[in-house]
Amino acid sequence: MTRRIRELSMQGRALKGAVAAVLLVAGPFIGCAGAQDDQTKKVAEPKLPDFDAGSFDRSTQIDNAWMPLTPGTRFVYEGTTIEDDGTAVPHRIVVHVTDLTKLIGGVRTVVTWDLDYSDGELVEAELAFFAQDKNGTVWRMGEYPEEYEDGKFVAATPWIHGFADARGGIEMPAVPRLGTPSYAQGWGPAVGWTDRGQVDQMGQKTCVPVGCYEDVLVIAEASQSEPDAQQLKYYARGVGNVRVGWKGAGEKTKETLALAKVEHLDGTGLAAVRAKALELEKSAYRRSASVYGRTPAAVRGGLDR
Repeated sequence: MTRRIRELSMQGRALKGAVAAVLLVAGPFIGCAGAQDDQTKKVAEPKLPDFDAGSFDRSTQIDNAWMPLTPGTRFVYEGTTIEDDGTAVPHRIVVHVTDLTKLIGGVRTVVTWDLDYSDGELVEAELAFFAQDKNGTVWRMGEYPEEYEDGKFVAATPWIHGFADARGGIEMPAVPRLGTPSYAQGWGPAVGWTDRGQVDQMGQKTCVPVGCYEDVLVIAEASQSEPDAQQLKYYARGVGNVRVGWKGAGEKTKETLALAKVEHLDGTGLAAVRAKALELEKSAYRRSASVYGRTPAAVRGGLDR
């Protein structure tokens, strides 16, 4: 997945997509990043996908073949990032699909709770929100990331559809095709979220610790903040994101990740994940009063079967 895989740490915000990138949209761009409640900075808005809350029916039944999100699933990714001095640093991301849902922009979304570790240290924890429309397109409706250093809170930079000019975007097209235009994966100008995706390759093969896959889809993800870099995400049918790579002369972190484990949690394990996600949401309400604090609480249930 997102990342976001949704995501994305201080080591490169790896799997949630906020990576440096080639320019994939027309027009000028002014980079921007800021704290969660600083809504004064503006960037030029690119072409965004048309959002219509009425186009969602069973929005929490996310069964897109390239990105299924089944509550109780845990994905573990392992790999490395490259530091400025060329040192390879172990990187691990854990994505939990919870049984929580949250209403955003009139659409009920599935909540994921993601943990990002650099060299064994937790550097980011995040809540991300996804929904699937009637056509099968998976949307990212926002996210709340907290960054940490030496075990202490450093910053939170949320963007949520409907607040501070933020808009939801496409995480996975219903029917990916080569040669189609790039698409916004969300728009959060107050915090510099400008990620875009584009189908880069299809019919590829790849092997990761959990298995080998054919007919793999590769999505190139990019932002406008740093030129000449892309993150590549490899998707297998019925599984989702199985590998992360990179290309581009401007890519600094040179991050690589592979799906090392897929787990299906029992009731006890899912309850523990739910409690941790709600703990992070409690922090979100406290630290982001003007954005997250204006959203309704995540609740258990509301899942379409």
